[in-house]
Amino acid sequence: MAEKIRPELLTFLTASELPLRILVVESLSYLPELRKMFPRASLYAVAADGDRFERPEFSGLGVQFLELDYLAEPLPYGPEFFDYIISDLTLEQAGNPQDIAAGFSHFLKQTGAFLTSFRNIRHWSVVQELMDGHYYQVVARLFAKPEFEKLLYASYYKDVRVRPQRRTAPEGVVDHLVAAGFDNLHDDLETEYWLVFAARSMPELSLLKSFYTAEQRKELARLLHRIEYDVDLPAQVMAFWLFYAHVGLFPDYAANFVKEACFHPERFYRHLFASSDAAQREKVRGMLEAARESVTTEEEARMLAGLVEEFSEKGAEA
Repeated sequence: MAEKIRPELLTFLTASELPLRILVVESLSYLPELRKMFPRASLYAVAADGDRFERPEFSGLGVQFLELDYLAEPLPYGPEFFDYIISDLTLEQAGNPQDIAAGFSHFLKQTGAFLTSFRNIRHWSVVQELMDGHYYQVVARLFAKPEFEKLLYASYYKDVRVRPQRRTAPEGVVDHLVAAGFDNLHDDLETEYWLVFAARSMPELSLLKSFYTAEQRKELARLLHRIEYDVDLPAQVMAFWLFYAHVGLFPDYAANFVKEACFHPERFYRHLFASSDAAQREKVRGMLEAARESVTTEEEARMLAGLVEEFSEKGAEA
């Protein structure tokens, strides 16, 4: 008989005093621990059976409860409303799991994440049932790890991480399955559940989006692109430095934003440097040094090193 999943999704999170918005769907047992971890968070909970909200362990937690079947009705929240949505085994009973997964991503901030789990169809207990001529998960949809990851990537999540929750097989069972041709990479045959953290953005983009407002990031991207493509260059460079001072940009952030937003970063830096004064050129050099600390390719490293050398020589000439 299959064991119940252990509620361990909160191990993906770090406690903080931030005023986050967190939604729990059906997995209400997480609520007391969530309140301890995030004392200033706004907690929301959705469940099809509203009677569950009356349990004494939920009293005094300040949770906004809503009775609703998430498989049958859309959630009544605005886009990009939550920092986290937490729910074990969310997609097992969904008629179209990608619709649910993509729907949840709609409610997450660009820096947000969906924490969920799924039963591993390759676990030895499921395989053993099939070998005995049975399949007991008739009302549930089971997944293998690669298929679940593909589903989430197709549902607008950019960074998917998983952790195993294992249940060891009786002696000899796994050896028998491997001998029969079953792959057992990373002890997959003894992983009963996979715990999942699915983020809306890649880690580096998530960091960028956690600074400043969406409107400020949009304005910064517009300025970078106009400088990159030499559109009214002197005026746009002046506007960039005014914006830089007004919102309190700093070299590491600006360099990372250039890396993610510009198609031709070398062209951008040349245009910016050429139309900047001496003090501003020092900031450009600072951006280049920050960019060199996070290079990912040899080509990028050579480009940045060349710019640093070139701009240093021009500084010496000045």
